Amino acid sequence: MKEPSARLALFSAIEGGSQFWSNEISEHGCLMVYSKLINRQYKAKELSAERIAERLESFDESRALEEIAKSDGFLLMPEYEDWPNRLADLAAPPIALIATGVREHLEVLADSISIVGTRNPTPYGIRVASEMATACADREWAVVSGGAYGIDSAAHKGALAGEGVTVAVLASGLLQNYPAGNARLFQEIKESGLLLSEVMPNVSAVPHRFLTRNRLIAALSRGTVVVEAAFRSGSLRTARDAAEIFRPVMAIPGAITSPASEGCHRLINERCAELVTSISDILELVTPL
Repeated sequence: MKEPSARLALFSAIEGGSQFWSNEISEHGCLMVYSKLINRQYKAKELSAERIAERLESFDESRALEEIAKSDGFLLMPEYEDWPNRLADLAAPPIALIATGVREHLEVLADSISIVGTRNPTPYGIRVASEMATACADREWAVVSGGAYGIDSAAHKGALAGEGVTVAVLASGLLQNYPAGNARLFQEIKESGLLLSEVMPNVSAVPHRFLTRNRLIAALSRGTVVVEAAFRSGSLRTARDAAEIFRPVMAIPGAITSPASEGCHRLINERCAELVTSISDILELVTPL
């Protein structure tokens, strides 16, 4: 087995977001980690080593490549020239990614902004997210978000309306189309942008994958903008992930009576995010002097 094959096997068997396994692969290489797992050289009860080993034993490379091809996707590995280098800033970089869409647009992630927020936005939030994304597109900045309902969808649609590039980082595999109601939106993104996933195409979305997915949204771009988020919101996790790797975090203020903006106000009050109200504010924070 060669290193790329070992990486694909580990990618299919190990859940994303594990700092331990990321460190092991970085330090020892995929072949060594694969061999140690197969030979049960890790403690079985620690970090699901036994379960991972069982998955590796049943791994079929040709079947995995066929699954990726069926999703109209392509495999991205850290060794590739177009691998998004910003992901290296994460404590647990992805082992690999599967993408579909316009591969050349991986380059535009160098100038991109993440726009995230609640799945239950107000009309104000939808308008702001859409207009901010369109303004990014007008200035040839890509927009990164999570493909969910609400603010994510508004951001993707705004970028598309501005004829710009948008990237959706999914919590499921490319063949799952989760959420199903965004299937048409995903197809539009695929035609002019990118869909990215940290799991094999047939893998379903489960709650913890949304949290591990958020770190990718934070790392891929130069900064993260939160547009409406409840006091306890998954979008605040994305903001925290961005702050941990020293990416600018920004928040859009809302009405002080709006529960949908409580998370944004919390970020601003706790000095975790800069208050922004325009694309000029955003670009000033993410563009080097």
